[in-house]
Amino acid sequence: MADIRFTTAVKESAEKFGIELSTDTVRALGDYYSLLSRWNDRLHLVAPCEPEEFATRHVLECLMLLRFLPSGSSFVDVGSGAGLPAIPCLIARSDLLVTMIESSQKKSVFLGEAIKQLGIGNRGTIIAKRFEDGPCPDVRFVTCRALDQFMRQLSVLMDWAPSSTLLFFGGDALRQQLELRQANYREYLIPLSEKRFIFLIERTGQ
Repeated sequence: MADIRFTTAVKESAEKFGIELSTDTVRALGDYYSLLSRWNDRLHLVAPCEPEEFATRHVLECLMLLRFLPSGSSFVDVGSGAGLPAIPCLIARSDLLVTMIESSQKKSVFLGEAIKQLGIGNRGTIIAKRFEDGPCPDVRFVTCRALDQFMRQLSVLMDWAPSSTLLFFGGDALRQQLELRQANYREYLIPLSEKRFIFLIERTGQ
C-alpha cells in the first residue's frame, strides 16, 4: 500500500514541479522507494516520513535538477546518503553519469546495492570517503543536498570544486553565506515550499 501511495503522489504532483515522467520511470522510482524503505529501518538512511512526503519532499524535489543538466552530463553528488539526488536523476535520465561520494560505509553499501538492483550500476560510481580526502572529479556539475554539517563545510566544498557549476539545496542560511562570498548565483524556489531553493552557483570564467 505504501508503494502505491508513493507512485500515486509522484504522478499527481510531478506537474507542479515541472517534470514529465514516463510510466516506466515512475515504476522504477517506486522500486527505489521500496528498496530504500526496506533498508531504512536498520541503516536510518532518511528520516521516517509518509510515502506522499517522500515522493514530493525528496524524489520530485531532487528531479528538479534535471532542468539544469544538459544531455550527456556527468556530475558529482557530495554526501549522497540514501542516493538523493543522484539515484532519482539516474532513473529519470539514461544519459547521465554520476559519482556519489559518501563517507558512511554503511550508506555506501546501500548505494552500491541500490544502483545494482535498479539496473543503473553502469552509470554510477561510489567513492566511500569524505569528499575532501580526494580531488574533485573532472565534471561540469557538483550537487549537494544533505551533507553533514553542510554550512560549516560550504567554503571547503566550494574551494574543492573551483571549476564546476554547483547545484545546492538550501534556504536563507545558504543564501547569506553565498552573499558573503560574493558568489555568482541564481535561486529557484522549490514547489510546495516557501523557504527551500535550488541554488545554481556559476564560477568565474565559465
